[in-house]
Amino acid sequence: MATAATASATAATRFTRLAGVGLRRTARLPTAVRFQRRVLATTALLRTAELRPKEQGLPETLDYRVFLVDGGGRKVSPWHDVPLRAGDGVFHFVVEIPKESSAKMEVATDESFTPIKQDTKKGNLRYYPYNINWNYGLFPQTWEDPTLANTDVEGAFGDNDPVDVVEIGERRANIGDVLKVKPLAALAMIDEGELDWKIVAISLDDPKASLVNDVDDVEKHFPGTLTAIRDWFRDYKIPDGKPANRFGLGNKPTSKEYALKVIEETNESWEKLVKRNIPAGELSLA
Repeated sequence: MATAATASATAATRFTRLAGVGLRRTARLPTAVRFQRRVLATTALLRTAELRPKEQGLPETLDYRVFLVDGGGRKVSPWHDVPLRAGDGVFHFVVEIPKESSAKMEVATDESFTPIKQDTKKGNLRYYPYNINWNYGLFPQTWEDPTLANTDVEGAFGDNDPVDVVEIGERRANIGDVLKVKPLAALAMIDEGELDWKIVAISLDDPKASLVNDVDDVEKHFPGTLTAIRDWFRDYKIPDGKPANRFGLGNKPTSKEYALKVIEETNESWEKLVKRNIPAGELSLA
């Protein structure tokens, strides 16, 4: 969901994964590469409970940004510095869009400290045509590599963004909140030919969190929610005159186990990105 910037590959190589979610590295045309030095090097020392959002500018303006700051008031990156894993199969989730809102907020992947901003098109702020019904955001320290073709999902390449998360709990979160969630399922959305995973998860503080542990539990305790999520993301571009998005994997949500494989694969891709094993293009690594 974050702003997509062009990434490039410099070697004409192919790479096939026999396990996981079927990825293949394929060469892309080279582009100019701009590397940026990471500012916060020790993610392990970051206390996520002390993180808080800090606004800059006025909401619904082009200059509006929401930064994450630590307990000492220092800026940190919600994409690079917040640890993905919170232990015992639990992950950190950064909220970009609170439920029942329509401003299309996203991590600015090409700006230092990758703050959350409102997306634009032709200089105008972007809004969804209707409210999103769940908390929406990203898993930190993940990246959908645009040079990897997923053989499970029609050979689609990654969308060059962190992995998206749809959190189905009852509480409306705030922009920049960092929540602990457990994944439950995944939807393989194909947006204009690019693979854009949607991981369905629930916050640990939700009253029903203990009741849902896999995709079948979601249908039992949140009936109709998985279909509603798929249909919402399938159709939200239609009012703007664009075609509906598509979904791979039989148009159905995956198991939790498969969702965990997606998270693991994209975390590995992110690690290669920040280690400069893969050209970063215009992505900010600071």
